Amino acid sequence: MTTLKLQSTLIVLTIALLLSGTAIAAPGKSDELTVYFGTYTDKGGKGIYLGHLDIASGKLRVAGVAAELENPSFLAIHPTKPLLYAVGEMGNFQGRKGGALSALAINSKTGLLTLLNQKSSQGADPCHLAVDRQGKSLIVVNYSGGSVASLPIQSDGRLGDATSFFQHKGASVNRERQQGPHAHGVTLDAAGRFAFVPDLGLDKIMIYRIDAATGKLTANHPAWASATAGAGPRHIAFHPDGRFAYVINELNSTMTVFAYDPAAGTLQPLQTASTLPEGFHGANTAAEVVVHPSGKFVYGSNRGQDSIAVFAIDAATGKINCIGHQSTQGKSPRNFAIDPSGAYLLAANQDSNNVVVFRIDPQSGKLHATGESVSLPSPVCILMVHTP
Repeated sequence: MTTLKLQSTLIVLTIALLLSGTAIAAPGKSDELTVYFGTYTDKGGKGIYLGHLDIASGKLRVAGVAAELENPSFLAIHPTKPLLYAVGEMGNFQGRKGGALSALAINSKTGLLTLLNQKSSQGADPCHLAVDRQGKSLIVVNYSGGSVASLPIQSDGRLGDATSFFQHKGASVNRERQQGPHAHGVTLDAAGRFAFVPDLGLDKIMIYRIDAATGKLTANHPAWASATAGAGPRHIAFHPDGRFAYVINELNSTMTVFAYDPAAGTLQPLQTASTLPEGFHGANTAAEVVVHPSGKFVYGSNRGQDSIAVFAIDAATGKINCIGHQSTQGKSPRNFAIDPSGAYLLAANQDSNNVVVFRIDPQSGKLHATGESVSLPSPVCILMVHTP
């Protein structure tokens, strides 16, 4: 999320009508970020957890449960209103095949979340989501369902019934993981004109146009960009200058650099680099990719080698050079996030139930452990927003 959008959210949160809720911790200070943690709930977790990050000291604390939901793995925030949306990663919802989508109101005094409504994600195991730049629609991708859907966001923040749906079709070379489509992430470009959906099962990044007036999706022309056979593209992140995109490939532990044409919504591959250190031969799957707000660095997570790979970005070409690997001090870093100032990286270690704070060197981009760590059950997603 850009600094401008976070500032807009701050203004709205400050002036919005305070929703009812019971405080579970003292309200955050002005030098703190509110942190929401999405989790899996099959091993004792309760849902979405609330925390606070002190941006002066790097101290992280967990305040409690913000909302009790089933498997709210990934989260997204509305660009202008105090609203948060979560997937419910499950195969069946309300007696029908598919997962859940939850709309929640943020209590701007306590940070607690109030459930507004829920809708079907239109496919099994929704695993990622995004709100369009105008805040008119929510886009969700279903991993097991291999599909993409968009739902309108009503004026009160509730979700309407799906207005767009696309079923991906096909397979790729990995017989165990690519026997069919597996839509795995959705990210919008800076202008909000296009949505990009890496499909791990197809080795493609599917591209959709977003109708600015309605939020509905249509297939772009061309409808996709290709990844290397067997790569398994998972997530995509754009450079702040809008000229380049970075795709993390889960199955072969690589990161691919693409040149981006914002007028046509097209991606052209430039380079692919390993996310693993030389000489590592163990089992590994790559998971998350985040570009630093400065545009100087890009980071990717390794599950198995359990590290964050640090890459320097060439400003002219967008190409990357690996400059190191930082242990995440845990197992299976499913997700990580960088605060809007670019000072800290928070890594969520799903299989060791901890979130660890690292300070980012602004000159080299390298990570340094702060000693800050909190325990959470199966943390999957980290979402940081400014505290009002």
